[in-house]
Amino acid sequence: MYAVVKTGGKQYTVSKGDSFRVEKLLGEVGATVELKDVVAVGEGKDLKVGTPLVDGASILCEITEQDRGKKIVVFKKKRRKGYTKKQGHRQDFTALIVKDIKA
Repeated sequence: MYAVVKTGGKQYTVSKGDSFRVEKLLGEVGATVELKDVVAVGEGKDLKVGTPLVDGASILCEITEQDRGKKIVVFKKKRRKGYTKKQGHRQDFTALIVKDIKA
C-alpha cells in the first residue's frame, strides 16, 4: 500500500518503511510526526483519491535527521557593466521514515 502526501508545497509518494526528505518540520530527532494532508491512499482497485484530501487518512513518520542540504551557488552577472553578485544557499530539511499508513 502506498500514499501520496502533501507537505512543504510538494507531493511525495511513500509506502511503509520508506525514507524521504521534506522541507523543515518542527521536532527533535526520534520524535513522531503525523502528516494529515494525504491526497491518495491505497493500491490497485482499493485506491482512494481525495477531493482534495482523503478524510481520516494520515501517515505516521519518525524524524531521523534535521540538517541542511548541499550548498548551491547563485551567480549573477551583467556583461560589460562590471556587475557581479555571488550568493550561496543551503536549504533546511527534515529526513523522515514512514512507520505506518492509516487509511
